Amino acid sequence: MDLLDQIFKAGVVGAGGAGFPTHVKLNCKVEYLILNGSECEPLLATDKYLMRTKAKEIIETLEKIAELIEAKKIVIGLKHKYKSEIESLQLAIKNMNSRVELHYLDNFYPAGDEQILVYEITGKTIPPAGIPLHVGAVVSNVGTVVNINEALNNTPVMYSYVSVLGEIRNPVILKVPIGTPIIKCIEEAGGSPLNDYSIILGGPMMGKILNKSDLEHSVITKTNGAIIVVPDNHYLVERDKISIEHIINRAKSACIQCSYCTQFCPRYLIGHPIEPHKIMRTLSLSKNEEIIKETQLCSECGVCELYACPMGLSPRQVNIFLKNELREKGFRYKNTESEFYAREGRENRKIPTKRLMARVDVIKYYGQEIEESKEIFVSTVKIPLQQHIGKSATSLVNIGEMVTKGQQIGSVEKGELGANIHASISGKVVEVNNFIVIENEKMEDEA
Repeated sequence: MDLLDQIFKAGVVGAGGAGFPTHVKLNCKVEYLILNGSECEPLLATDKYLMRTKAKEIIETLEKIAELIEAKKIVIGLKHKYKSEIESLQLAIKNMNSRVELHYLDNFYPAGDEQILVYEITGKTIPPAGIPLHVGAVVSNVGTVVNINEALNNTPVMYSYVSVLGEIRNPVILKVPIGTPIIKCIEEAGGSPLNDYSIILGGPMMGKILNKSDLEHSVITKTNGAIIVVPDNHYLVERDKISIEHIINRAKSACIQCSYCTQFCPRYLIGHPIEPHKIMRTLSLSKNEEIIKETQLCSECGVCELYACPMGLSPRQVNIFLKNELREKGFRYKNTESEFYAREGRENRKIPTKRLMARVDVIKYYGQEIEESKEIFVSTVKIPLQQHIGKSATSLVNIGEMVTKGQQIGSVEKGELGANIHASISGKVVEVNNFIVIENEKMEDEA
C-alpha cells in the first residue's frame, strides 16, 4: 500500500484549518513542501508541543511525503522565538541527516495564513483565489503530519491534541478522543473559576464562539486544536452577538473611509486586488458588483475589524455576508492576471502578535503555564460523519453493533473529496445520524 492509500485509509485531513482531505492535497508534484509550524493564532500551543515532542516523527514523515510528491525543497516555517522547538527540530534533522530546512518568521499575525507563509518562504504571491499548488508548493499543518506518521504505522485518526487555556484552573494540552464533548475537556483541565463563561473554539481571531449552554452538544473533531475559556461579557463574545443587519447599518453610517482596513489587509499587502474600505463604501452607494466580487478574496483573518478599524466596524463580517450572497448566485472569482507582487511597505505593516492580543483583550492569558500532554478517557463519544471539506462519510455501522477502537465506521470512495471516519473508543453504537454515538460504560479503552 503506497503512502496516499495509507493516508486515505486512515482518514487524515488538514488538522489546522477546514479539514481538506490530505490524500487529495498530496496527489501532486511540486517544488516546495512546506510545514506550517508558525501556530498563526495568538495563545495557541498545540503545534509547538508537537514539534518539541515529536520532532523525529515529523522530520521522518516530511522526507517520505517529499519523496511522494517529488519536492525539491522541504521547509518548516516557524517563528524565531520558538527556541525549544527549533532545538528539537535541529537535533532531529542532524541525527537523521535530513535535507529539511527551517525558515524563521517574525512574531506577527497572520504568519500562519497559508498564502502569507508561502510568500514568506518562496517570495511568490499565490494568485487571487488560488492555492499553493499554483506556485509549486504544498503546505501541511504540524498536526496533519503527525497524523500521517500514525497512518504509516497503520493507526487511523482517532485523537486530536487540544490546548485548553484562558479562564481555566489548570491550562493543559489534552490528547482527546474524536467525538469527546468539549465540556469534558474543560472539566479535565480543572474547570473554570467562572460560573458564567463562553469559549472560543480555535484562536481568538478566527475561532468560533460557543456559549456555555452549547458545550454539552459540541464535540472535538479532527480539526480542533484549542479551547479558550473567556468571561461571558468578553469583548470578543459581545462582538459576536451583533446582528449582521446592525453591522451593515453601522458600516453605512459610520465608515470614515480611512482605508486602514485595506492598508493592513494581509492579502492586499501580498498583492491581491482586495480593498475592504471600497467594499464598505459600496454599501452606502449603489452596489458596485466588481468591487463586491473582491469579497471572495477575503481570508477572514479579522485584522480589518479587530485591529485596523478605528471606528470598531466589521469589514470581515460584511465580506462574509456579501461572499455568501455571491455563492448563492453561483459566482466564483476568476483571476485574469498572471503575476502579482507584494505592495510597498508590507514589511512595516505586519501586525505584532502581542499588540494584537492586547487589542482583543486576551493578553492576560499570554504566557500561561500549560501542562504538557494529558490523555483523557471517556465513556461516550459523538463522532460527526463530516469533519472535513467535501462529502460526508457514509456510516458503516448500525445501532446495537459493537465496535472496537480504530475500526472504520464511516467511509468515502477513494476518488471523492472526503475522509474516512474511525471509532475513537470501543463500545456499542447507540445512535446513527449525521454522527455516530458510541458508549462504553466500562471505559475499557483506559486499560
